[in-house]
Amino acid sequence: MDKTGIIVVSLCGALLVWWFVEQNKTAKQQAEYARTHPVAVATNASAATTASANNSAISTPATPVIFDPSLPEQTLVLTNGKARYVFTSRGGGLKQVDLLAYPETISARWKGQITNSASVAVLNARVDVPVLAVLGGESLIGDGNFALTKTATGVRAEKTFADGLRIVKNFSFSSNFLVNASVRLENGSDKALALPAQEIVVGTAAPMDADDNNFTSYGGAMWCDGQTAVNEPLMMFTGGGCSRSAPKLQLLAGSGNVFWAAAHNQFFALELMTRTNEPAPQMLARTVTLPLFQNVGVTNGMVAPKGIQTALFYAPGTLTANAALERNFVLFAGPKEYRVLAQVGEEFGNHADAVMNFGSGFGSFWGVGTFFAKLLLSAMNALHDLIGVGYGLTIVLITILIKLLFWPLTAASTRSMKRMQALAPQLAELKEKYKDDVQKLTSKQWELYKQNKVNPMSGCLPMVIQMPVFIGFFTMIRSAIELRGAHFLWAADLSKPDTLFMIHGITFIPFISTPDGLPFNLLPLLMGGAMLWQSHLTPASPGMDPAQQKMMRWMPAMFILFLYNYSSGLALYWTVNNLLTILQTKLTKNINPLIPAAPATNPALTPATKKKK
Repeated sequence: MDKTGIIVVSLCGALLVWWFVEQNKTAKQQAEYARTHPVAVATNASAATTASANNSAISTPATPVIFDPSLPEQTLVLTNGKARYVFTSRGGGLKQVDLLAYPETISARWKGQITNSASVAVLNARVDVPVLAVLGGESLIGDGNFALTKTATGVRAEKTFADGLRIVKNFSFSSNFLVNASVRLENGSDKALALPAQEIVVGTAAPMDADDNNFTSYGGAMWCDGQTAVNEPLMMFTGGGCSRSAPKLQLLAGSGNVFWAAAHNQFFALELMTRTNEPAPQMLARTVTLPLFQNVGVTNGMVAPKGIQTALFYAPGTLTANAALERNFVLFAGPKEYRVLAQVGEEFGNHADAVMNFGSGFGSFWGVGTFFAKLLLSAMNALHDLIGVGYGLTIVLITILIKLLFWPLTAASTRSMKRMQALAPQLAELKEKYKDDVQKLTSKQWELYKQNKVNPMSGCLPMVIQMPVFIGFFTMIRSAIELRGAHFLWAADLSKPDTLFMIHGITFIPFISTPDGLPFNLLPLLMGGAMLWQSHLTPASPGMDPAQQKMMRWMPAMFILFLYNYSSGLALYWTVNNLLTILQTKLTKNINPLIPAAPATNPALTPATKKKK
């Protein structure tokens, strides 16, 4: 690394420290904003009572209208073995979905609880607005009470208004966590009815528990135009992230091309898909304030958690006399499991699996990381199913396979680096001889490289090629629900840090401290130790001064800060990868660089010899 590289790395370090300080400042601002700007607790408020003719704008949110709590609530509960569906008369929709095979949360070992929670994961939990509620003003809500009827295939919800409008919703069950649904607006009068702007509620995304610190980054709203999916995480609403924008209560997106919209957290999603020939005009998302988690002690300074309510938004219109308007949907309410979502996407041709949120643009290496994330996740699941071992050991095995795949490239790079080392005396002689002529020095250096079949860039080639794989692994582990609750050695949940205990009172260390104190995460420490060991075994590049060598050898310590509180699955992969690299370094230690022993025989260093001949 030259002086320019040192400066760049130093600036990056300074930038990261600044980022940490700014994020802490943003968190405090968000907490203060939450205290001073309360949002209605997931009511059936219409946040969009009017719209422009081209559906490009929405009005200021209307005063919330809460379903009449004095009326008795009727519920119907149906189950299909995978999920339990609770329907409610308040709003005439799906109140919640209980995923029977998934625990609500995985308790932290450092809290003295290492077993899975007895309760199950619940979608649209702790909110008052059901999935497929129709919002949009008093004329579409009334008292909000529907009549529920169990049908041969599911549930029907019906409500008739005084002006002759009748709303009928039908729900029927399918496979792969899918529910077929329809919303029918009927005009039973002999005159036209003016319909206000309507919201068909997709559902509300919420953190799974009080320790779900990933919801701000991974939870939010998504929508897709049939080809490209756009994610709107909670931080975009609260003013966090790179945008540093002012907090906002709602967002409207799309222009007649919304094929599906979703409310999701890190591992679960409610995704409402339109039929191929019936895209919705727009997607509407808003922040809602959720009740405090109970029986968890101090909860983030007792600031109520935020959720994201998502809906399909339809412009105002007119329903002629004795006419009807029906919209058909397919609801996915389940885990973000790639194999399931890929099948759904293929069935409906709408890229439903994009709700996995593997990333896009720079965050996914412009699609390359996403490709490898899907490939690695599929390979990990196939290997897990084939050998029948836990996902922790599966990560170890797939890391070994990746290392074997790149072994020839790494070995070739090692040979090239050794040749570079052997050429160090000759390179030093060239620098001394042509120290006043940079252009001539560069020319002679490349001539020397060519004569000895050395590529000075080959040492970086394996790292460059493996970078998309690492990004894919990083993204895959972040999104893979298969790792949620997966045990390995002392790690109780490979999707979370492997915290063994908490050192209370130490909350000031950048990147690694938490509001509860300093977590003791063993795997990242082992990862950092392996990286430092590897860096001390890796020979320095020729010409690098001792100060630069020392900096490069201790640079891996920065990775400990960045990845300390990331998932233990990633730390496991990186630790195993580093240990395998150390093994490879030792095995290739005695590779013969095949460089001429006598530098004086090199024509590049003896130009006078040619003249004598």
